[in-house]
Amino acid sequence: QVVGGKVKKPGKRGRKPAKIDLKAKLERSRQSARECRARKKLRYQYLEELVSSRERAICALREELEMYKQWCMAMDQGKIPSEIKALLTGEEQGKAQQNSTRLAKAGKTEANSSSP
Repeated sequence: QVVGGKVKKPGKRGRKPAKIDLKAKLERSRQSARECRARKKLRYQYLEELVSSRERAICALREELEMYKQWCMAMDQGKIPSEIKALLTGEEQGKAQQNSTRLAKAGKTEANSSSP
C-alpha cells in the first residue's frame, strides 16, 4: 500500500514484545508493587508514631491545665499553693543573685577603668 509516496506496511507500528520482555515486565510490576507496599507501610508507621506523640503531648498539657485550675481554685479561696510560693521565692532569690552579679561586674569594671 502506497500513501503519500511512502510504502505502508499493514499491522501495528513499533516493535513486537518478546515473551522475555513480558516476563521482565511482570517482574518489574511485582517489584514496583512490593516497593509501593513497603513505602505505604513506612508512611503509616510514621503517621502512627506522630499521632501517639501528639496524644502524649495532649495528655501532658491536660494535666498541666488541671494543675493550674487547682491552683486558681486554691487562690480563689485565699490559699497560696506551695508550688507558687516556691516559684516566687525562687524568682526573688534569682533576682537577688542577678543583682549581686551585676554589682560585682560593675565593681570589676570600675576597678579596671580606674587602673592606669
